[in-house]
Amino acid sequence: MRFIPFTEEEKIAANTTDLVQFLQMRGERLERAGREYKLIYSDGAGKHDSIMIHGSTWFDHKNQVGGGAILFMKHYYGMDFITAVQELLGTSISKCPQRNIEAATVRKERKPFELPEPNKDMHRVFAYLIKQRFIDSDVIAHFAKAKTLYEDKEHHNAVFVGLDENGEAKQASKRSTSTFGKTFRITIEGSDTEYSFAHFGESNKLFVFEAPIDMLSFITLHKQGWEKHSYIAMNGVYESAVLKALESHKNLDRIYLCTDNDEGGIDAAYRLKDILNEHGYTDIYRVTPEHKDFNEDLKAKHGAEFIRAEPYKRMTAVMQIGDKLSFYRCVPERLLSRLQATVKNEQYEYLAEYALAGSAFFASRHRGEENERDMFEKLRSKLKAEYKPYSDKGFRQSRLNDLNRCMKEVTHDLGLYARTREQEINTAEKLFRLAESAVKLTADISLSEPEVSESDESQDEDSYDLSSGYG
Repeated sequence: MRFIPFTEEEKIAANTTDLVQFLQMRGERLERAGREYKLIYSDGAGKHDSIMIHGSTWFDHKNQVGGGAILFMKHYYGMDFITAVQELLGTSISKCPQRNIEAATVRKERKPFELPEPNKDMHRVFAYLIKQRFIDSDVIAHFAKAKTLYEDKEHHNAVFVGLDENGEAKQASKRSTSTFGKTFRITIEGSDTEYSFAHFGESNKLFVFEAPIDMLSFITLHKQGWEKHSYIAMNGVYESAVLKALESHKNLDRIYLCTDNDEGGIDAAYRLKDILNEHGYTDIYRVTPEHKDFNEDLKAKHGAEFIRAEPYKRMTAVMQIGDKLSFYRCVPERLLSRLQATVKNEQYEYLAEYALAGSAFFASRHRGEENERDMFEKLRSKLKAEYKPYSDKGFRQSRLNDLNRCMKEVTHDLGLYARTREQEINTAEKLFRLAESAVKLTADISLSEPEVSESDESQDEDSYDLSSGYG
């Protein structure tokens, strides 16, 4: 293999390339989702939007991988390290190679959507959902009567069907009903992802779930008058079916995000909230299962073995560090030297405190009704409220690169001899982003330290309130 040496500066420059601009120049389709962008691409399995991009960092929610720009080129385009660095530095601009993600998919014509042949009865599906999943029999019967739930003839799987506005089947997924071996859940080829297993009532409430069994479990747990509300299962964490449902049912304007109580589910809830906000929906709430998901809650209620909720360690660490930040009165003449000293000594929690104090100082200079301490507390609350766990992915180097970029911008602003009011407001914003970056890096470092005992760790499960951002 050829060897082309790169300096450390060149490697850093390549890895910190703005991926949004880079991909737009190459004709890739990007859509804004809150402060991030989602990459839209298609392969033999359909259209996907699971890759989120923020500056030079990215995360693929479908494959649970992310990092900097170089790793993106390797993951998405299948490039080797040398080619990736050359492309990002612009020293070897060429037509984009075939996507690695697409190349990994079996090449074949996409089949037209066709439902599996139904079995003459639903005995196995009823038995599985009632005995293994504890779903209420009346709830199962409702969806069976609506022809959105049935048993397939060949393998006796449970088939969950998504209908369009005319009642025509457009999407379906199969779930194994076997109690032996490995279970599975797959989407039937040719499915239109804008439709999914759902029920639509007359009220203004829409409850959103990751999977059909989660949805049936929630209805079983909250059965009284359930038919008047609307429910939809996304078959994953994709928003297309939710947006289509809201577009088609104008009565729906209050949305409850009922995703799993684990890292993936919490990420999905925050990501969906931002996407829904972008589409004009603001009345959004988070409904969190006590255990991993609502079927695990149902199992626990019936005394069966269940899976507990998974603590979101990174998010917990960020919230705890935010709570610990202490106010100090900013001396603007000394601010830059203090910031530089904390960076040099890798004291990132102190860096967050100094940066947030500086932000409070500049933000409060033109607002006489608020003093610095009050402003500091407001900014600390804002830092926690604006945290986006789904975008805080990748490796520590990516977070360090982001902090260094923020520090460079702050250093430039604080070096100005005279500032206008607008410049001071901009400086306050840049200092806030520096504090935000420092908190994320502090959390990352804390998570790499030796873990505390199990008894201490168990106390962290409920140490953050996810509902605060959804009311």
